[in-house]
Amino acid sequence: MNAITPLQPEVLETQCEWAAEDVADPAAWTEQLDGAEVTELDAAIAHARAGMANMAEDFMRVGKADFPLPRLGVRLAAIERELIDGRGFVLIRGLPRERWTNDEMCLAYWGIGAHLGQPWPQNARGHLLGDVTDQGKSRDDPTVRGNELGLIGLDYHCDGSDLVGLMCLQTGVSGGLSAVCNSVSLHNRLVRERPEWAAELYKPQPYDFRGEQAPGRRPWYTTPVFTRHGDRLFVRLIRPYILASQRHADAPRLTDKAYQALEWMQAMAESNQYSVLMDFRPGDMQFINNYHVLHGRTAYADDRAAGKIRHLKRLWLYTDYLQDRPEHFTRRFAPHWSEKASISRLDVGA
Repeated sequence: MNAITPLQPEVLETQCEWAAEDVADPAAWTEQLDGAEVTELDAAIAHARAGMANMAEDFMRVGKADFPLPRLGVRLAAIERELIDGRGFVLIRGLPRERWTNDEMCLAYWGIGAHLGQPWPQNARGHLLGDVTDQGKSRDDPTVRGNELGLIGLDYHCDGSDLVGLMCLQTGVSGGLSAVCNSVSLHNRLVRERPEWAAELYKPQPYDFRGEQAPGRRPWYTTPVFTRHGDRLFVRLIRPYILASQRHADAPRLTDKAYQALEWMQAMAESNQYSVLMDFRPGDMQFINNYHVLHGRTAYADDRAAGKIRHLKRLWLYTDYLQDRPEHFTRRFAPHWSEKASISRLDVGA
C-alpha cells in the first residue's frame, strides 16, 4: 500500500480525535498497577537477570519472551490497541521506585516496553534506552536535541518512532510537567478550516538532521508533516527542526503556506483546546502514539546540590500491532543509527 499525497486532504480517524475536556480527568488515561502485577514484575526481573553476566552488555538481549508477564501482558496488549486506535497516550503508575534500584527500574521499563514493541535507536549513538535530563548543553548548539536540554520547556513535537515511552526516575525541584496534544484533532480542524495549508503539509518538508546524518550525507532530509496511508493518518512534526533546516543553503526553501501552516499548528497546540498536562511521579511510565499525539514539557528547575535532578528514561518502540506504515516511517529510516545499538547509562550509580 502506498502513501497518499492528496490534492484535497480529507478528515481522517475521527475515532481518535479528542479535545481537552475529553481528557481532563486523569482517571481516563491512568493505569494503576495492582499488587499482583508488581509481584509479576518482580518475578520477571529476576527471570531476566538470572542469565546476565553484565547488565550493560546483556540488557539489550531481553525480549518479550525473556520477560514473562502472563497477567500484566494481557493488559498491556489492550493498552497497545488503545494507543494505536484510540486516545493515543497512557500513564502507567505503580512501579515501586522506593525499593527498586535504577537497574531494576530500567529493566522493568524495558520489559514492559518489549510487550508494546521492539526498541528503535534514538540517535546516532544507537541508544535504545535513552536519557532525558539536563546534560549542560546550550539551546543555541545546532546539534542539541530536546532530551539533552534542561530548564527550558519544549515545544510540542513528535519523535521518530511508532511509540515513545518515558519513565520517571526522579523529579526536579519544580516544573517539568509533561504535555500531550491530539494531532489528529489539529489535522482534521486544519483540513476543515484551511485545506490549502493542510495540503501544503502533505508535501515533503525539510528537517535538520542535527548533525546526526550518516557520514558524507547531506545534513537535512525531507518528509511530510501529514501522510495518509490507507485510512490512517501519520504525523511527523518537529517545527524547530523544520525551521533549522533553512540554515543549510541547499535545503529546500519553506513556502509561505508552509510557514503559515506551521505557525497555525503551533498556536493551536498551545491553545489548550486539545492538550492536557500531567505531573510525573518517580516510577510513572508514559507511552504515546507519535503519529496521533504531540508531546512537550513545561520549564523546570533542578537543585544539583540537593540531588534533586529531573531524570527520565526514554524508549522508542516499533509496534507489531501497526502492521503497515508509510515507507518513511519504517525502521530503515536511519540505518546508520542501528549499527551502534547501545544503552545510555547516565543513571549509573543510583
